[in-house]
Amino acid sequence: MNTVNFSEKYGPWAIVTGASSGIGEEFCRQLAARKLNLVLVARRQERLEKLSRELVREYGIETKIITLDVSDINFLEHITTATESLDIGLLVNNAGFALTGNFLDHSLEEELSLLYVNCRAPLMLAHSFGKRLIQRGRGGIINVSSVSAFLPMPFWTQYAASKVYDLYLSEGLWFEFKQKGIDVLALCPGGTRTEFSKVAGTKSHGMESGRVVELAIRNLGRKSLVIPGFGNRLVVLMNRIMPRRWLIQIGARVVAGMKNEN
Repeated sequence: MNTVNFSEKYGPWAIVTGASSGIGEEFCRQLAARKLNLVLVARRQERLEKLSRELVREYGIETKIITLDVSDINFLEHITTATESLDIGLLVNNAGFALTGNFLDHSLEEELSLLYVNCRAPLMLAHSFGKRLIQRGRGGIINVSSVSAFLPMPFWTQYAASKVYDLYLSEGLWFEFKQKGIDVLALCPGGTRTEFSKVAGTKSHGMESGRVVELAIRNLGRKSLVIPGFGNRLVVLMNRIMPRRWLIQIGARVVAGMKNEN
């Protein structure tokens, strides 16, 4: 799909959560290159302001900054109020994080925050903006899940579970919305070189975020699911053919191997 057709279907405005770094920032850059105006949502205002200036200068688009934490109880009200006058054609649910280690070593508050960011926020945003997209008769939603959705992962226990939720939410909405002109895509990356690893306490490794986002944008409207990287697609194959008890053991070893001991 060329830039003009893409902007006609998914523009004129897109909203990206977790926009201040990593995959979210890369979505902003690649969508701006396709001439979509952008609503940038994240916690770090200075980062958002810097990114906004760069996008406006380089691509000549409009931007709007919303500084908030999507784990906040009333986050949706702030976003809907700030965007009520904008014609949003694309929602990118990217905000997310992981807690690494024993489940009970994390406080309940930390685990609830993960649940709110990784599951509650995408649900609420998809419900709210889904209505707006269907009313306009065109548009799209991209939910960033993870290859972890295909592999039980002790020591990333709730993170992996949250990404199963994101995957199934996306695939269900893909079926429900496709006859109404709305494209939904689940993006399931594996290890990606972003700041995600700093929060999770893991080693930074894997694909470049630019390639991950490029595959998502290219396949929006063509597929319901994108898994970047041959090795990550092997994980899905393992999920289909191996006993669950083996998969659980493999998942535990994967997280142990990623853990940053420094």
